[in-house]
Amino acid sequence: MSENSSEQIPWEPPVAGDEADTLVGSLERQRRTLAWKCGGLDAAGMRATVGASSVTLGGLLKHLAVVEDEYFSRRLFGRELQPAWSAVDWDSDPDWEWRTAAEDTPEQLMALWQDTVARSRANVRQALAEGGLDQPVQVTWPDGRAPSLRRILVDLIEEYARHVGHADLIRESVDGLVGEDPPR
Repeated sequence: MSENSSEQIPWEPPVAGDEADTLVGSLERQRRTLAWKCGGLDAAGMRATVGASSVTLGGLLKHLAVVEDEYFSRRLFGRELQPAWSAVDWDSDPDWEWRTAAEDTPEQLMALWQDTVARSRANVRQALAEGGLDQPVQVTWPDGRAPSLRRILVDLIEEYARHVGHADLIRESVDGLVGEDPPR
């Protein structure tokens, strides 16, 4: 991937980057915004909900950590899920990450998410170096088709964009923090 200009705003995808840089940059923007919306809160802030929804900022961090590992470890390379969720019986407890986030401290939740994102970044760098965006992932869909790395990057951008919207509403309800971009 090419280097970003020093003039580049750190959370913006490159203005005229190649496809890989643009996709990865867009995902990084979503990750940075989520980290900003979840940062600096106590346990009560991480457990806050809005309206009838049971979604919390802590649940979002834990859910997105599971999704990162699912897509960029298991699906991309066929690797086992991380121990934090490999032992979960997802059939009997499909909302495990949402339910158990309330048991974790804000520091544990942020570290879990950050560690998983770091592994995901390394895996995506490796995959881009070894085969680019067109390479099929290791775990196929039920009908046998294998999505490309491009497709799973787009899927993760969509997943983050949806949940960053949730984070916007929840964080505003906690302490009034609003805005589209983190401060420089």
